[in-house]
Order: sequence, then C-alpha cells, then structure tokens
Amino acid sequence: MSAHPLAESFDLDAAFGDVAEYWSPKVVAQVNDQYVKIAKVRGQLVWHDHAQEDELFFVVRGHLRIEYEGGRVVELPAGSMHVVPRGTLHNPVAENECWVVLIEPVQTKHTGDVESPLTKTIEEQLR
Repeated sequence: MSAHPLAESFDLDAAFGDVAEYWSPKVVAQVNDQYVKIAKVRGQLVWHDHAQEDELFFVVRGHLRIEYEGGRVVELPAGSMHVVPRGTLHNPVAENECWVVLIEPVQTKHTGDVESPLTKTIEEQLR
C-alpha cells in the first residue's frame, strides 16, 4: 500500500460533504498511531468488538445510540463524545442521518472480526 497523503488541516463540513455512503468511514488525518475518521451513519452497523483497541465517537450532527451487550444503551446527541472500551461488544445505531468523528488506532478493523456487507477495509477507508 502506498503512503496516503493525509491533510494537516481541513474543513470538517467540507470533508463530510465528500462522504456519500453510510457506514463507510474515511480517514481524514493521522495523529501518531491514531487515525481520525469521519462517517455518516444511519440505521445500525453490526454487533462487534475491537479486542485490542478503544474507540472514540464524537457526534458532530444528529444523534447516535451505542448499544452494549446486556442492554446498556448510551445516548449521544450532537456535541457528545464517548469511548467504547476495547473488547466490549457494541452496536452503533442512528435513527436518522448522523455525522461522527472516530478516533482509533491505525490497525483497528472497522467491524472487528465480524464480516458484514457494511464492513470496510483500512484500504477502503483511506480512499
């Protein structure tokens, strides 16, 4: 894989304007060993975990719900941030379009070890 030119600075609204597909994160920056990704989401992704990585969600627009194993639910309105701890089974859900920024280690797989039609590879996220 060739090096991907990531922006040092960018307009967040304009970057979201380039995202056409739901649940298709796009890497927009790298900070040390962490990728900063943006995604538009609607509906639900898939129940999954990230065995070795924490995952930060920052809701820019809309409302996101993180469902956890055992029935716990975290509601995230615009402006909210939430960290999903590593190894924790979770399912992100948005009733309406929601814009999120994700910060996670570069090796984090989109849906952990779960493969679904929505799963995107790191290479797809770097396009």
